[in-house]
Amino acid sequence: MTTMFRPILLWLADLIDGFAPAEGAPPRALWPFLRWCLAGTWPVIWVATAFSAIAGAMEVASAWLLGVVIDAALTAGPEAFFADHALLIGVYVGFYLIFRPFFFGASAAFNGIVLPPNLAPLIQSRLHRWSMGHAVSFFDNDFAGRIAQKQMQTATALVNVVTEVINAGAFAIATLVGAVVMLVAIDWRIGLMLLVWTAGYAWMIGWFMPRIRVLSKTRAAARANVTGQIVDTITNIKTVKLFGHVEYEDETAIEAMKGYRNAALDFGYLSTGFRFALMATAGILPVALVLGAVALWQVGTVTAGEIAATGAVSMRIAQMTGWVSFTLMGIYANVGEIEDGMRTLTPPHDLTDAKGAVDLPSSTGRIAFEGVSFAYGRETGGGVDGIDLVVEPGQKVGIVGASGAGKSTLVALLLRLYDTEQGRVTLDGIDVRTIKQDSLRRQIAMVTQDTAMFNRSAFDNILYGRPAASEEEVYAAAKRAESHEFIEKLIDHRGRRGYGAYLGERGVKLSGGQRQRIALARAFLKDAPVLVLDEATSALDSEVEAAIQDTLLDVMEGKTVIAIAHRLSTLSAMDRIVVLDQGRIVEDGTHDSLLTNGGLYARYWNRQSGGFIGLSDAAE
Repeated sequence: MTTMFRPILLWLADLIDGFAPAEGAPPRALWPFLRWCLAGTWPVIWVATAFSAIAGAMEVASAWLLGVVIDAALTAGPEAFFADHALLIGVYVGFYLIFRPFFFGASAAFNGIVLPPNLAPLIQSRLHRWSMGHAVSFFDNDFAGRIAQKQMQTATALVNVVTEVINAGAFAIATLVGAVVMLVAIDWRIGLMLLVWTAGYAWMIGWFMPRIRVLSKTRAAARANVTGQIVDTITNIKTVKLFGHVEYEDETAIEAMKGYRNAALDFGYLSTGFRFALMATAGILPVALVLGAVALWQVGTVTAGEIAATGAVSMRIAQMTGWVSFTLMGIYANVGEIEDGMRTLTPPHDLTDAKGAVDLPSSTGRIAFEGVSFAYGRETGGGVDGIDLVVEPGQKVGIVGASGAGKSTLVALLLRLYDTEQGRVTLDGIDVRTIKQDSLRRQIAMVTQDTAMFNRSAFDNILYGRPAASEEEVYAAAKRAESHEFIEKLIDHRGRRGYGAYLGERGVKLSGGQRQRIALARAFLKDAPVLVLDEATSALDSEVEAAIQDTLLDVMEGKTVIAIAHRLSTLSAMDRIVVLDQGRIVEDGTHDSLLTNGGLYARYWNRQSGGFIGLSDAAE
């Protein structure tokens, strides 16, 4: 059966492109946001709604057919019923065995194959793309786990809203409208009873639902806070263990859980009252309609079949009331979760590509800082002030300074992780603010002290430098970075070995030196015209660092290099060394000339005797 219908099923599955990008920024108001998330899917949604509405109308048609059959049977009598009403019987059989299954099946196909499997990835991919476009400060100010959960939560909630509005909303409205038409046709007074009951039911829904929406939003925020707190603790579990703060983290998590429990209880109190009111309201309908129909039968205006049809449709609506009401409660709860997700995920991007921003397919590597000032919007240091610095193509420049002098700020501005507050940074004479961000960063390979690894294989972590590289190029880069031997010995918890072994979240299964060597391999593979080394060998032992120095010098050949290091011996081979102090350039020259001048660099060199600059200053 499945094989026979497979082409139709595949066609249905592809009616919506589950990964189509959205245009523009996500709006911050609810209905425009819903339209943004669902753009391109509305024709399919309307078709699904139509099938659901027809299925709802079938419920009324069932009751009407039942009444017609009963009246026909009573009129014809037992002996003549089948002989006199063959057409009616054929319609009755065809309705239940062909028409009703077809429309219910079509509605089920749209709600099982077409919509949820495609809408969920569509919405989440759009939210994820928008989140990825935020500046790093956006991620610095929130929990990683909370942001990820908000994407999932918002996408799931929106899919639930769409499917439930179709399943319950269209179905119920069609059923209700059909019931009113049928009952008015029987007797206008019965139809009026249904309309009065519907008005009371709508009033009850209107009272409860906004309150449910508010409490749902509060509950969603509390739940996300629990997730964020737990993810933050687990991400830093080694620090927790080293400081002996398991009990402290447990108390912190419990406080967050208490907040979620209180929010969940408030929601539960309201939903309990809603359920009671719902059952009482639903019970009124069959009592009023059936007894009203019987009263009208007594005076001869309603037939027995019409009593049966009225009873069937009233029971169906009464039963459906519970389902529809709880679905509405779910819809409002999901709307609350969507609004909570909107607050987190839809702020406008702080750092965007300028209109008309250009791609930079290749770069000579000329870097210039022209009157650059940046203080992270504060007056507490850690930024740079009035920097004028030119690095010519192929030149190797070391950056020296105590913590807080502004070294990493210069690199962040070059990479356009932040925009300058004054002045500009250029690459090949082009203001970096007029270059597309991804294009800019493809020109720069960077290795940092705090090396980030993905929880993927060692091979994939190196390949990240240039995804189009061949296996041979990946292995060659690993060998140049002195990482090939230890990678081949890796075994993860699932038994994957060597380059196929996973490295754990942020590379926790590796030592700091091993992470840096993989990061160096990744940078070597990227082979960008600009190379930035921010304490790139700080975690390596002396033997490995010595082994890799020749490779580093070889890799630097022909590239523009900016190297930051506290260990000054690693910078002695640079063409120039720039010394920063409190965000300003105070010295600029070769290693030998700076030692001869006897300035700040010479004091650093003498103080560390080839070791490290003192780090007592405030951190950058």
